[in-house]
Amino acid sequence: MAENDMENKSSKSVSSKQSDDEKREKPKDREKLYNVILSLKTEKDCEDFFSDLCTPKELDQMSQRLSAARLLIAGKTYNEVIAETEISSATLSRVSRALREGSGYVRFLKGGSKED
Repeated sequence: MAENDMENKSSKSVSSKQSDDEKREKPKDREKLYNVILSLKTEKDCEDFFSDLCTPKELDQMSQRLSAARLLIAGKTYNEVIAETEISSATLSRVSRALREGSGYVRFLKGGSKED
């Protein structure tokens, strides 16, 4: 009976994970979001749009991540970045990983491709 319970838990876990992934992965919705962002022409358009889309805290967190990425690119240490931005070490680690493995920060903050 215990083995049967384990199988049920395992299958529930997999189906639950699939549901979570399906909720996160909505390419059509993301595509629509990206297209709306691409249509913004001015800083005021961006301010209006993102003020409606995000909470002030979410905007602050995104800004904080960009600041942290710039500081890391400039050669600052983790401790210096944390002191300057008050970013959590977990979030800073994610930003650092994105700088190493991603392409967005590198292209847009360094002004070139990852291969440059």
